Amino acid sequence: MLRHLSIRDFILVDTLEIDFHPGMTVLTGETGAGKSILVDALSLVLGDRAESGVVRPGTRKAEISAEFDVDQMPWVKDWLEGNGLEADQDQCLMRRTVEAEGRSRAFINGSTVTLTQLRELGEQLVDIHGQHVHHALLRPNVQRELLDEYAGARRESQETAAAWRGWQAANKRLQSALEETGARLLEKEGLEAAIAEVSPLLDDLRSWAELQVDHQRQAHMSGLMESSAQLLTGMDDEETGVLHRLNQLRTLLREMLEKDNSLSDEQALFDAAINSLEEARHGLSRHADRLSLDPEKLADLDRRMAEVLRVSRKHRLPPAELPGQHADWLARLATLDAEQNIDQLEAEAQETQRAYFDSARKLSALRSKAGAALEDAVTQTMSELALSDGRFAVKLAPCEPQAYGLEDVAFQVSSHASFALGPLDKIASGGELSRISLAIQTALSGQAGVSTMIFDEVDVGIGGGVAEAVGRRLSQLASSRQVLVVTHLPQVAAFGRQHLRVSKLAGKDKVISQVETLDQEGSVLEIARMLGGQAITETTLKHAREMRESAGANKAGKGRKRSA
Repeated sequence: MLRHLSIRDFILVDTLEIDFHPGMTVLTGETGAGKSILVDALSLVLGDRAESGVVRPGTRKAEISAEFDVDQMPWVKDWLEGNGLEADQDQCLMRRTVEAEGRSRAFINGSTVTLTQLRELGEQLVDIHGQHVHHALLRPNVQRELLDEYAGARRESQETAAAWRGWQAANKRLQSALEETGARLLEKEGLEAAIAEVSPLLDDLRSWAELQVDHQRQAHMSGLMESSAQLLTGMDDEETGVLHRLNQLRTLLREMLEKDNSLSDEQALFDAAINSLEEARHGLSRHADRLSLDPEKLADLDRRMAEVLRVSRKHRLPPAELPGQHADWLARLATLDAEQNIDQLEAEAQETQRAYFDSARKLSALRSKAGAALEDAVTQTMSELALSDGRFAVKLAPCEPQAYGLEDVAFQVSSHASFALGPLDKIASGGELSRISLAIQTALSGQAGVSTMIFDEVDVGIGGGVAEAVGRRLSQLASSRQVLVVTHLPQVAAFGRQHLRVSKLAGKDKVISQVETLDQEGSVLEIARMLGGQAITETTLKHAREMRESAGANKAGKGRKRSA
């Protein structure tokens, strides 16, 4: 339950500290005093969207803190533990700051958290019903979501929506493949032709540089053979050969060395030169032996190179780049083959369709069961709210498969047992719609795991005995959970166990809201004001006391002010 709310620099609030008690707490005050500001502040700390306009003019940032007792809420403790935010002594502190520039930060138990985490936790702690909820109740999607919430089918609803998206995506892929079959076939045929043309040339393409060298050698074979012969003759000829002449000169040098040993270095150089030339002669001889004029090989090289160059020009790519392009073509062809697998795409579409219908039928079963229970719960509550002859029904009409399931959900009502059921906006008056909305909300809240419920002027448009019935219903609800009610009806306020009065004070340069916790007599005075306006008479005081006594309200503590 909510134990404490702290507000700093929020709209009209300067500084505000409020302690809350179990049971039913009512917040009253004149129109414009700021009653709903407290609900707005609590909504913000529970994860609502923040805007810079909530920061009180002239201040840097707004700050709201809410302290909850989670001792009897094991699911909340599990969530906190799962998110590394364990509660301290069974208490949970949520805090939100909003800067004037619009930046916002969120905290749980002192740790920074995301807005999503703040909202997830807030949904488990507090259930807020706004004063305009009965207008939203007329929308079919809201009715469907309320039924799913009552059925505890939020997860099944999300799974059905996800299965629907998966089914539609599979259908789209299949349809796209069918529509693009012609274009894909043309692309595939082109790829297959290009691959078939390039594949036989891959070896030559990968060794293109070596192929060019080999071709050049064959093209100049006659000249190479003639030059090799001339080189060998110039080295080996017995009269003019270089090696023959050098050997003669080396003999002469050796004879000189016998007479002058200072020429030993020159002899070594002569020996080295002759040895090098001998090695060169042997290498040239081996090379010459390998040279042979092969017209057929040259013709083959001509043919292979011409084919490579033809394909290269056709695809406008250098020969060295064609192997990489060939690999890209193969990859694209594999992709097209996968995309063109109509059988597989059809199988996927059928599988996702089955998954959708399995999920949607489970959701339908939950809705059907919950619809009957919700009918009974709301009809019973309507009788407590002075609609004893009325009847509430949940109509499930089969429809074409949709993201939300296999049926449309429609809330229907009749104001008298003899009247036929009809849509809410056609049958219920404004006051009746407000009471029906309250009946639905209390039924939903009874199903929810939250321990704190807030009703922000949901009693608009009713009065008299109906207002007393509303107050009694809220009081009954407060016997099992904490209920906070923002109201302008004295008949509802009389049922409050705790009574908070909100008022607005105007100073020289600012206007602020203050909240006062009323004791028993203060509550009577406030109810008298609500009954008769500012001029409180003995008659209105007597009436107010009678209302309090009739409601059986418990005494609150002594009055104490919490103000800016």
